[in-house]
Amino acid sequence: MSIFAPSTAKAHHSLVPHWVWHLGPVGLFLISIVDASVFPLPIPGTTDLLLLLFVINRGNPFLLAASAIFGSLIGGYTTWHLGKKGGEAALRRWVRKSRRARISHWMQRHPVLAVFLPAILPPPIPLSPFLLAAGALGVSRLRFLTVFTAARTLRYSLIAWLAATYGRTVVRMYLRTQHTWSAPLLWAFGALVLAGIAYGVWRYRSRRASKSNDDAVPEPAAARGN
Repeated sequence: MSIFAPSTAKAHHSLVPHWVWHLGPVGLFLISIVDASVFPLPIPGTTDLLLLLFVINRGNPFLLAASAIFGSLIGGYTTWHLGKKGGEAALRRWVRKSRRARISHWMQRHPVLAVFLPAILPPPIPLSPFLLAAGALGVSRLRFLTVFTAARTLRYSLIAWLAATYGRTVVRMYLRTQHTWSAPLLWAFGALVLAGIAYGVWRYRSRRASKSNDDAVPEPAAARGN
């Protein structure tokens, strides 16, 4: 007898490939690599959902969370390295033009947050464009790995704990929330990015105005000489 409620059983059969389900933690590890790469999966948040389903199906939450974390680190580091090697050409190739300017500006102004927030927030927040930008725009390997590891560890540890503690209810909430809140989350994230851009422009103009005022101050007569 399946431990899944009808809604979660349906999610299991329609969203989880047969081979992934039978590979268990190894399948989750492989999916999480792809999930953090530049090749998007058909379903946003696939690793999250798989982790939930595996833990609810009496899988080891520690092993499964570790599989998701390490797989995501490999995929994320590969994406960062692709950006570092390809530079801005990689951004032009892999990131849509409509997103490129905002992501680049956010990454230059707030490199830590620009890696941490997409790595810890749920879909539909995009991940790979920010990882590419981190590599292309000079975020160091150590800083990137430190921030990305912290974000992914927090995210997948929390998901595994929720699944182990609350079971089927979490999957139903996840599916319902993803459908209901995907647009508001995207709008909120966009507002955060725009706020960062506005703050950066304000600081840039303030510095230019301050520099202009300093240049306009007349030099004292004693300093000019006779």
